[in-house]
Amino acid sequence: MSDWKNAYRSFYYETADPPADIGLIANNTALLVIDIQNTYLEVASDPLEGERWAPFRERMNKAVIPNTTDLIAHCRERGVEVIFARIACLKPDGRDRSLSQKKPGFNYLLLPKDREDSQLVPELTPAADDIVVIKTTDSALTGTNLRLILHNMGISDVIVAGIFTDQCVSSTVRSLADESFGVVVVEDCCAAATEELHLNELKSINMIYCHVVQSEDIHDFLA
Repeated sequence: MSDWKNAYRSFYYETADPPADIGLIANNTALLVIDIQNTYLEVASDPLEGERWAPFRERMNKAVIPNTTDLIAHCRERGVEVIFARIACLKPDGRDRSLSQKKPGFNYLLLPKDREDSQLVPELTPAADDIVVIKTTDSALTGTNLRLILHNMGISDVIVAGIFTDQCVSSTVRSLADESFGVVVVEDCCAAATEELHLNELKSINMIYCHVVQSEDIHDFLA
């Protein structure tokens, strides 16, 4: 088990007492996997841009995707509901996207829902009864009916994995916390564009909106 009680502490919680032990009841817990889609693993046509993103792709291929695959298998084995969220627009021209996905730059995302680049990576293909929500917002909670789904299924705690730590993961975590869900973020199943962005965001959300843990910890929480 990792030292999750003392890790990723920001200024606000440097001197705080360690949090209480976490116990998750499988029937009341969901695993939410956010935006691990084909488009983010593509190599840019510009060599310099491709090189700039190489560390991110390496983390995804060597850590995040394998760890998330194992986490999904463990959660299914324990009876935890597995839910996926992915960014995709319902209209081919993207008229239904939120403003944040229409602005120029990295966050400009035109991903029609049936196009190959908008699909989840093959390693994380959902099972027949897994729930998949489509969003045109950063937060998977505010941009879909996920809030209603979780409440209808009696879910009180959500395990979060996915990308990007400082964008859609963080937005979703904050939304879940505001709705009084218990949230744990699995650090080795998440990534941001850089390690610095990843770690900074984990410190920002840890112990306020969630608890940041490792995938090995989930086994103990569900024991």
